[in-house]
Amino acid sequence: MKIIIQRVSEAAVTIEDIVRGKIGAGLLLLVGVSPEDGQEDIDYAVRKISQMRIFSDENDKMNLSVQDIKGEILSISQFTLFADTKKGNRPAFTGAAKPELASQLYDQFNGGLAAFVPVQTGIFGADMKVSLVNDGPVTIVLDTKNR
Repeated sequence: MKIIIQRVSEAAVTIEDIVRGKIGAGLLLLVGVSPEDGQEDIDYAVRKISQMRIFSDENDKMNLSVQDIKGEILSISQFTLFADTKKGNRPAFTGAAKPELASQLYDQFNGGLAAFVPVQTGIFGADMKVSLVNDGPVTIVLDTKNR
């Protein structure tokens, strides 16, 4: 799995002019799934993200997790994280999992996170408009294959 983690003061996802998910302070996740991903990757990502200390404490030091601040997560499926741009000018997405597998693992991932913090999502495979206020900015890339 490849996951872009963005610390936000707010974020929302809109589908066909309807707000599908909206959060205040917390994390916006862009989540990509590869064909090699499985439960071990989900467990690792859930543990890292729910416990990652990237929110400021009273001394303005990154020392608090999304759980500590009682934040929320907005999780968006993002197969384009597996874009291969080596040849030509049109990216290839052959490194991304097929929709059936990706959707299943994405749902399992979100369910795992929801055990720790409130999670909202877009709709898998939909054309989504995502808006956010990146806090910091803090943006971190998590790749479950690089542990």
